[in-house]
Amino acid sequence: MNKDSPSMSSDSYEHFLSELKMRIRVAQIEASSAVNLTMTLLYWQIGREILQRQEKQGWGSRVISQLAKDLKREFPDMRGFSRSNLTYMRAFANAWPDEEFVHQLGGQIPWKHNCAVLDKLKEPDKRRWYIEQTINNGWSRNVLIIQIETDLYQRLGGAMTNFERTLPKPQSDLAQQIIKDPYNFDFLTIGSDALERELERGLIEHIRDFLLELGVGFAFIGSQYAITVDEKEYRLDLLFYHARLHCYVVIDLKMGEFEPEHSGKMNFYVSAVNHLICTEEDNPTIGIILCRSKKKNTVEFALDTVHNPIGVSTYTLQDDLPPALKGNLPTADQLEMELEAAAQELEAQRKATSTNKN
Repeated sequence: MNKDSPSMSSDSYEHFLSELKMRIRVAQIEASSAVNLTMTLLYWQIGREILQRQEKQGWGSRVISQLAKDLKREFPDMRGFSRSNLTYMRAFANAWPDEEFVHQLGGQIPWKHNCAVLDKLKEPDKRRWYIEQTINNGWSRNVLIIQIETDLYQRLGGAMTNFERTLPKPQSDLAQQIIKDPYNFDFLTIGSDALERELERGLIEHIRDFLLELGVGFAFIGSQYAITVDEKEYRLDLLFYHARLHCYVVIDLKMGEFEPEHSGKMNFYVSAVNHLICTEEDNPTIGIILCRSKKKNTVEFALDTVHNPIGVSTYTLQDDLPPALKGNLPTADQLEMELEAAAQELEAQRKATSTNKN
């Protein structure tokens, strides 16, 4: 073997190759992000110029149509200069007059995500919140739209809990913000009269969709997870670990309305996990009771003297959703296709930017 040729079985070479691959992937992501920021900033600047000319010189809406024709004639290989997209540029600059926003938020997500936010939302606070969540969670455009249409802004952090009393700050605030109410199980095909085991089975069969709805940070440990106390075996419906909270999360599924005894059972489960599974590095375990419905006073009284952190949330199935939303949640395969399409779009933007510079 040539002395200058690396041995493909060499651990040192494999480690070297692995490091190079990682650096290349990071560089590709950074390059794509830089291209996206450049294009979004350009669109914002064009939109701002259109706004200023219309305000100062009294130009009407016809200028957008004329610009679309002239820009496409001058830059035939560049996409993005249609009349509708120029209208989005104007709306984008009008919604966010400060250029710093483009650098900090707007330029960190794909342009079509920004267009979706402009279409679906009017309140600046909500728009900013969904953009921040998109950056933090890596949502595709379809997922972003579903989260807007199912009102995640109101659902997130809306569960009834005793976290403020049972968890130290800031753990209590963080825990509150990870729990939704209600959860959207649109991806399940079961009816409202299904049994709890059918609900559990459906969530496991669609675990990627379930994790998407739970949110970033949840890692699935197991279903019907067995724990033994005084030689008697108990089974947890679903057990997760939350990477950001550094704690186990026990989920108990109920097909009916919340009942006071549910909190006592969950309190026992959480204590058992704390004593039998947790290590010194883990924060206190959290329990989430997912039920079809709940009454405010009943939940408050049931959690009033419980010493473990427990939240109570509801969930919706396909039958509960408006017809326009049924079946709209993307599957894992669709998400992968969207990621590939987004990568191709960024590559096209990069080539267009490079061509324009030359």
